Amino acid sequence: MSHHESPSRVLDWSIQPPYLYSPYVATVRRAPHHPLVPLPASLLERTGPVYGEGDIGPLDHDLTKNAAKNGEPLGERIIVTGRVLDESGRGVPGVLVEIWQANAAGRYIHKNDQHDAPLDPNFVGAGRTLTDDQGYYRFITIKPGAYPWRNHHNAWRPAHIHFSLIGRNFSERLVTQMYFPGDPLLKYDPIYQGIPNIKARERLIASFDLETTRPEWALGYRFDIVLAGYDRTYFEEEP
Repeated sequence: MSHHESPSRVLDWSIQPPYLYSPYVATVRRAPHHPLVPLPASLLERTGPVYGEGDIGPLDHDLTKNAAKNGEPLGERIIVTGRVLDESGRGVPGVLVEIWQANAAGRYIHKNDQHDAPLDPNFVGAGRTLTDDQGYYRFITIKPGAYPWRNHHNAWRPAHIHFSLIGRNFSERLVTQMYFPGDPLLKYDPIYQGIPNIKARERLIASFDLETTRPEWALGYRFDIVLAGYDRTYFEEEP
């Protein structure tokens, strides 16, 4: 790697999913048909932008309250926490972490989602927060449900939460998914199975965390994310 090349672009392709993975049908349409052309990192990419705490509201991290209209959202309340790390294993402060997800019935609030499942008037399924000085983040939400997605016969997506991270500059950009332990749909899901390395796949499964769990209120899950570098967390390529 030259000193002009962005470290975030040098990835371990034994753990990153290929651009073309035919069981994931959307990749057949979107995968590049010619060799990629690497671009050197610009000064702007290495140095900006910077996001301030003023953009984050006091309830933005709590999806059970940030869209409530006339009560609590339906479903199992959970706490999701973790640490955002750099390529050296150090916590990264000030990272903008955004999540979006289906509701407990497996339905998104989106015009393209016509799944025959109810919407929840008290749950919009989106939130955001900033990591603290040690790189930790925390969300309160509802455990999402599985939903059909017509990729193949009788295809259902496992319960998952989408994550978007923007770090200290444009090179620290990551979009990924978090899954739940013990989900029987994982072995049938081509997005999850498209990751060639088994240990890399397992890094996308949150771990149950008793320390985060609040007695008589909510189960806790831990999901750590490597933001940049050779061993960064799998980058989700949306269709």
